[in-house]
Amino acid sequence: MPTQMAREVAEQPDAVRRTLHALIPQRDAIRALAHGRRRVLFAARGSSDNAAIYGRYLLEVHAGVAGGLVSPSIATHYRSRLDLSDAVVVSVSQSGATEEIVATQEWARDCGAATIAVANVADAPLVAAADLALVTQAGPELAVPATKTYLAQLVAMAVLGTALAPDPTALDHDLDRVAGEVARLLETRVGVDAAVAALRDAEYAVVSGRGLLMGTALETALKLEETCLRPVRGYSYADLRHGPISVVASGVTAVLVAAADGPLLAPMVELAGDLTSRGAGIVGIGGDAAFAAACVVHVPGPGLPETLAPMGTMIPAQLIVEGLARELGLDPDNPRGLAKVTSTDPWKEASR
Repeated sequence: MPTQMAREVAEQPDAVRRTLHALIPQRDAIRALAHGRRRVLFAARGSSDNAAIYGRYLLEVHAGVAGGLVSPSIATHYRSRLDLSDAVVVSVSQSGATEEIVATQEWARDCGAATIAVANVADAPLVAAADLALVTQAGPELAVPATKTYLAQLVAMAVLGTALAPDPTALDHDLDRVAGEVARLLETRVGVDAAVAALRDAEYAVVSGRGLLMGTALETALKLEETCLRPVRGYSYADLRHGPISVVASGVTAVLVAAADGPLLAPMVELAGDLTSRGAGIVGIGGDAAFAAACVVHVPGPGLPETLAPMGTMIPAQLIVEGLARELGLDPDNPRGLAKVTSTDPWKEASR
């Protein structure tokens, strides 16, 4: 019998279609809310934070809008007063009930920001309190690891990033292909079993990506660690190069994620070769033929441009995580020590 996680991973093509159908008509409202404001800041935790990283890169690369991340503790603990009158603050939470994020959104509004909520629950507190809500359409998620809700958040980030671009429709042709690419990757599963075997035998693993794929790398590392109970570190390409690469040696498996095009593809190919020369086993997800040739195990990614590649590249990663958990005799639906509702602070409960 398939796990609940596997069933929810399989539901993602429809989740993408429903979310695009619901959110693309809100582009005009997004543009109107952001009019006259110079920057977009994101507030999130956990997987939602990794989705926000993609949102930030897409805004800066595609829309030419300055983006950044807000640390919720600035609002909830330091209670700093900032001038956010030139900002749109986007609060991202799967449940829309994360108390820390709800409080951060309220703080942002008090500081003069316009607020957008991204959540998967229409009647959530975060949604009710925002100036504008982007409610994703993933449907209820029962497995603890966020899969279809995470992908739906990426779709919301794509809608936001295109809405604020000079031409909001410039990526629409490729956006229309995302659900089909997700379905194709789910059906083919090329290289997934080999990647599971490589990670099963690894003493230690690192995950790395860069630019628009950095959030994907961090989310892959998070899922491997929390679902498969293995020590895994997620690094941006640049951070890995600035020191930690020195400890990469035989026994280490490096998972590298890359888009099929873009200015950072060649550096990821180079990184694969460098890590191989240090004795690491390389599992590559995505990229092009040169990237595949540089990896010991290669799992194909989506046929999407770099700007939208994170929405497809996460699919092979999810399949690998679910398969590895089962291979290790673990329950991917209910990882040890985790629950859908966790506590960020002793006095606050926050939904994952």
